Amino acid sequence: MKLIFRGIVQGVGFRPTIYRIACKMGLKGYVLNRGSEVEVVIDKKEEDFIKEVKKNLPPIAKITEIIVKEDHRYFDDFRILHSRDGKRQSLIPPDIGICEQCLLEIFDHNNRRYLYPFTNCTICGARFTLIKNVPYDREYTSMEKFRLCSICKKEYNDPSNRRYHAQTISCPQCGPSYRLYDKKGRELGEKNAIKRFAEQIDRGKIGVIKSWGGMHICCKIEEAQHFRKWYKRPEKAFAVMVKDIKTAEKYGNITKDEKKLLLSKARPIVLVKKKRAEEVSPGLNTIGIYLPYTGVHHILFSHLKTTDALIMTSANIPGEPMIIDNKDVFSLKADFYLLHNRDIPNRTDDSVIKNWRGKTFFLRKSRGFVPEPVEVKYNKNILSVGAEENVCGAISCDKKIYTTQYIGDTKYYSTLDFLKNSLQHLIKLTMRKEKIDAIATDLHPTYSTRRIAEMFAEKFSAPVFEVQHHWAHAASLLVDNNINEAVILTLDGLGYGDDGAMWGGEVLISSLNHFKRVGHLEYIPLPGGDKAVEDPRRLVFAIFKKFDKEKYFADREAVVLNKIIEKSPKTSSLGRILDAISCYLGICTKRTYDGEPAMKLEKYLAMGEKKHHFDVEIKNNNVVGTLDLFRQLEEKIRHPLTEKQKADFAYSMVKTIMDSLVDIAVEHAEQNDIKTIGISGGVSYNIPIVEMVCRKVEKTGLSFIVHNRVPNGDGGISVGQNAIIGTRLYT
Repeated sequence: MKLIFRGIVQGVGFRPTIYRIACKMGLKGYVLNRGSEVEVVIDKKEEDFIKEVKKNLPPIAKITEIIVKEDHRYFDDFRILHSRDGKRQSLIPPDIGICEQCLLEIFDHNNRRYLYPFTNCTICGARFTLIKNVPYDREYTSMEKFRLCSICKKEYNDPSNRRYHAQTISCPQCGPSYRLYDKKGRELGEKNAIKRFAEQIDRGKIGVIKSWGGMHICCKIEEAQHFRKWYKRPEKAFAVMVKDIKTAEKYGNITKDEKKLLLSKARPIVLVKKKRAEEVSPGLNTIGIYLPYTGVHHILFSHLKTTDALIMTSANIPGEPMIIDNKDVFSLKADFYLLHNRDIPNRTDDSVIKNWRGKTFFLRKSRGFVPEPVEVKYNKNILSVGAEENVCGAISCDKKIYTTQYIGDTKYYSTLDFLKNSLQHLIKLTMRKEKIDAIATDLHPTYSTRRIAEMFAEKFSAPVFEVQHHWAHAASLLVDNNINEAVILTLDGLGYGDDGAMWGGEVLISSLNHFKRVGHLEYIPLPGGDKAVEDPRRLVFAIFKKFDKEKYFADREAVVLNKIIEKSPKTSSLGRILDAISCYLGICTKRTYDGEPAMKLEKYLAMGEKKHHFDVEIKNNNVVGTLDLFRQLEEKIRHPLTEKQKADFAYSMVKTIMDSLVDIAVEHAEQNDIKTIGISGGVSYNIPIVEMVCRKVEKTGLSFIVHNRVPNGDGGISVGQNAIIGTRLYT
């Protein structure tokens, strides 16, 4: 009998498990990889065999499908055969944090892998970041150039060893190694490189450390202010890697669900409620914490004497992709560099997560989770390029959507090139025959990702289809929850609307076939377009201009702004309203990074209460009047304000807006016999706002849905685009 296993079955110890079970049961036949699926032939007891496989599945393996076929060939034993290229429709394993057994070996003085940072086995270590092609064999990874020594080869060929057929197996004699470099790129040697690097970090130096899927800039947490000045990031939050979970609890109030995420095999950055280290995330009520996930991280912490927490942020020039080549990294001008000699085929940033009521909100879905797919109903190859910022691309095949790792801001050429290369690589990994049926892009006429869409369209002779930004958000939520229709609040910064205005505070009746805009926030001007996004004072100025009052600007500056207001683009964005509230209340009047004013407002919403009444006007076509709320706010405020008073005013005003949007959503859900209301878009990362919506929806008896697998923000746009085009054209 022939059995075809599909799922995460490569690079996870699946074939050795099959071998051991077959031998234990006295079966004859073979096991081999065929592309991204595993083929097993056994001579009897197939039902019992399948039960045993499911019961003894390796920790990170996952079976999604088993196909059983007749096969009456005779074999005299059971063997693992050499891999063959085959159908590419199974799952490529993501990178997995080092396992406990390997960690014990690293710190065992008597083990030959003592303090060896590349120690791994079949159930842990780098996977996606070093895969060049399938099947997942050593020759198709960046370990190809490291030839196994005799001892590693013996482990590799021993079915009783947990490194049996571990494609990334190595040791200090035959594997990659670290070397230390100084500021000028001069090599300082291999001996005790990690220990010497730790000594420099202890002294307050800034270092760069090469990991599995990229490089990090790091320093001890006590050097945060010095690091900000050096890196020219005065306010942006930095992630912190801590020694262990006990240390994590020193820096954050960690819930049971957050602890589970921190300790998970994926080892993501988790945003938790901050207890200390204000300088790491100024003005925010959260801190991004993660645990060591590679051998080098654990070894580094074991050598550090003066700290148990490191600022650990992606090593890149702002706006550019993370650096992966040793020769390029010295441009960062850090004090010291700890670099290894293994190539990184797939640059992959750390994943960033918020947890809400057990749901996973991906701010960045990358290492540890990519390229895990989501299931869809159509069976066509669609390529989708996303929006422009916080981009992930996606492709669909065999009723699955695979997303690329986090790409970033594609206004930069190098990042746009990264998107192109990542999509090409994903096609190579998942498709036996490289064929694209259609391509999806954002409706915005000037988004840089259109160039990538057009390039692939020419390469595959495929048509390009435009998808409205907020419909793509809504569709991504439907796919995430595997439902067909809902009324969805799509709330974000800016997205190009059907009417040429910039949307962002919408109520949409959405399916994968169509959408209808049934309500939205009042349009406000964006004086100077993107300049108003960068300077929230312009938003406040434009809002109060309606009431013949001038805020923040006077004299010549006010004259100029008054002249451009009428010709400026208009937006219904809730993100911009949050920016304006944050600015007006003096919480954040200057934006130094994307989303800063609204993000800093979240801290106040979290501690605010509904203490103030606002009258909101619902205009024709269910337009929620937001401008007059600012006039009412002006009348209510008596300066100076305490922090709690700011919080109560912010909460009261935002709650009024959200209640109005939910009322519109509920009304249209009931009118159209729709049972579900959801929330998507960048604003849906704001936990207090999600709570406002959830509590109000639950009182109506309708279901409330949020994201869990697909990023809430623009990282999920490509999934929505893909599902819309795939559904409209091919189901």
